[in-house]
Amino acid sequence: MEAINIIKNECPRQHTDVGEYAYDATENVRRLHESIPTYKPTSLANLQSFAKSSGIRAMFVKDESTRFGEQAFKPLGGVYAMFRVICQELHLDYRLTTLSQLLSEPQYKDVISRMTFITTTDGNHGRGVSWASKLFGAKSYVFMPKGTVPVRAENVRKAGNAHVEITDMLYDDCVKFTARMAKENGWHLIQDTSWPGYEKIPSWIMLGYTTMVYEALSQMKSLGYDRPTHVFLQAGVGSMAGSVTAAFKATYSDDMPVVSCVEPTEVACVFESMRARDGKPHTSTGNNTTIMAGLNCATPCGMAWDYLRDYSDYAFAVTDETTRQGMRLLAHSQGNDPKVVSGESGAVTTGLVDSLLNNPSYRDMKEQIGLNENSVVLVFSTEGDTDPENYRKIVD
Repeated sequence: MEAINIIKNECPRQHTDVGEYAYDATENVRRLHESIPTYKPTSLANLQSFAKSSGIRAMFVKDESTRFGEQAFKPLGGVYAMFRVICQELHLDYRLTTLSQLLSEPQYKDVISRMTFITTTDGNHGRGVSWASKLFGAKSYVFMPKGTVPVRAENVRKAGNAHVEITDMLYDDCVKFTARMAKENGWHLIQDTSWPGYEKIPSWIMLGYTTMVYEALSQMKSLGYDRPTHVFLQAGVGSMAGSVTAAFKATYSDDMPVVSCVEPTEVACVFESMRARDGKPHTSTGNNTTIMAGLNCATPCGMAWDYLRDYSDYAFAVTDETTRQGMRLLAHSQGNDPKVVSGESGAVTTGLVDSLLNNPSYRDMKEQIGLNENSVVLVFSTEGDTDPENYRKIVD
């Protein structure tokens, strides 16, 4: 049975600086991404029939299932962070260094071939790290928490050249393990969450996600929409949600859209952090059971939480049925709306929007966040069918 809970962000705001997320400041991020041979902007699905039948002005879904051929947005962050680490190791200015230099000049290739990267992942981030390490010609190790579906591990292997292992640890413990491995072996940890003393690389990962944001805004403008009024963002550790929120703050200042975070009920760390109202990140209190593998993270990324605490408006905790609903809606689109292949972590925001707009049980929530006939909604479908067998079971 579907169940949705909402909480308003009433945490004390500390006005974290977002200048590095502005469009001009992130030009070097887009320059790197656009220089990758397989780069092209992912599509923005305009769900006109859904919007009309649901009583809003517009509904847009940024479809990340085709990003670099890796079925998720995560490579954007992994490849940019790896680029910055490599430039740092080679004592190069990242603002002047190009991808072609690193891939073609022998003195750089030799050093990179001896570099090793390591990470913990529940699927998509590790896939991005594996792919990026192959692109640069480096080595990588990817460790995954217990309960990981084997096909997700195989996808990480196929993406690049990583050694991949499913452990018997929960996600947070696995992160601690890979951090220790990196320190003991002199490897480079590329982790998409931060803690005191480990903040630089996660900040580069988050900056990498801004390409997705600015693509979406440009695509919306080409369709005649200046800005979204409502944005719904998946929050696992919160890195993507924090990055997108910071980019919106940098773009719109005090005229931001309403930003809502969405998590599985049993792993809702941002929801719990907002409920505490003390401005600090808190670990989730659920049982860590959800089909949304990419969101199965019990503790927020510290830096991401700063942006969400200061600039987001609401947090939602939802059951797995909400994302199943979103997956089916996107797979079996209304009227002439384009179909979107969206996996368990990718479709939850669409499922939530559908429930808020079309389920009378959630009318009060709909009114609380201001969804109405003038609303322009933007969501990010963050992954494709990364677990094909389960995807087919759900959408068929």
